[in-house]
Amino acid sequence: MKLGTLKSKSRDGRLVVVSKDNKSYVSAENISPSLREAVENWSETKPQLEKLYAELNQGKVAKAETLDPHLMHSPFPRSFQWADGSAFLYHVKLVRMARGAEMPESLLSIPLMYQGGSDDFLAPTEDIPQIDFSHGTDFEGEVAVVVDDVPMGVSPEKALDHIVLFLIVNDVSLRGLIPEELAAGFGFFQSKPSSAFAPFAVTSDELGGAWREGRIHLPLLVEYNGQSFGRADAGAMHFHFGQLIAHAARTRNLKAGTIIGSGTVSNEDQTRGSSCLAEKRMLEKINEGVIKTPFMKVGDTIKIEMRDGNGQSIFGLIDQKVVKA
Repeated sequence: MKLGTLKSKSRDGRLVVVSKDNKSYVSAENISPSLREAVENWSETKPQLEKLYAELNQGKVAKAETLDPHLMHSPFPRSFQWADGSAFLYHVKLVRMARGAEMPESLLSIPLMYQGGSDDFLAPTEDIPQIDFSHGTDFEGEVAVVVDDVPMGVSPEKALDHIVLFLIVNDVSLRGLIPEELAAGFGFFQSKPSSAFAPFAVTSDELGGAWREGRIHLPLLVEYNGQSFGRADAGAMHFHFGQLIAHAARTRNLKAGTIIGSGTVSNEDQTRGSSCLAEKRMLEKINEGVIKTPFMKVGDTIKIEMRDGNGQSIFGLIDQKVVKA
């Protein structure tokens, strides 16, 4: 099942069901006003939404409309909780090398995670506004899950049962601000402006056999300024999503609609490219002795998507341009 959110006067947008081929949609407001509210009442709304999804794909919906990506918001224009992990250890190693930071002793056993701002997500085709380009603007391609109510102390295995939806993300970072924030003992905050999500949130059946072992075993396709930049395998997570959810819920309950991110998708196979500029810059320094790639500037574009084995876009496209705020 594919779900999305149309932009509207409501802060949470309007819930729609999207066809499997991403070409049409139908309003689901009679089931739930927004996706946020649908997830909060998932046991009631899920079967109704699945029925509507089946009817839409069978051509039985009279009021289906053609989908315009520019009318779509992120599936959740806001969330009560956005917690982002760092489950790809190669990324952790490279970015820490870039800022001269030591590796944590618990790197292999305890996930890294921060609590991000979730009150104002960008739409998937919305410009990335930047106020000062000395801050080092970077994109970060990630995968993420949405959970229902998760009890405190849940095990990693049981945590997987609480996943209801999947997303892909551009988690924008300001690399120049990160070191000073972390050095002060708190962070991230200013160094993590608004993220954007691809337009469709999907259930596990849309991933088929690619969803296994708590991971999505598909490449995340990143295109920067019209050129292929990365196709890292999202299945290479060291910590799977059950472990990330359990880590977030160690000392608190997680409420329905909480979004848990994977961190930047990263592979040790350098032929697959990268999902952020910081990695490419660090690899240039390691391999060539000099950093050649600048951070983002006005007019730069970033596209992120994930395709299934038939080449069909699963989540739709993140397609953004950097502008001066």
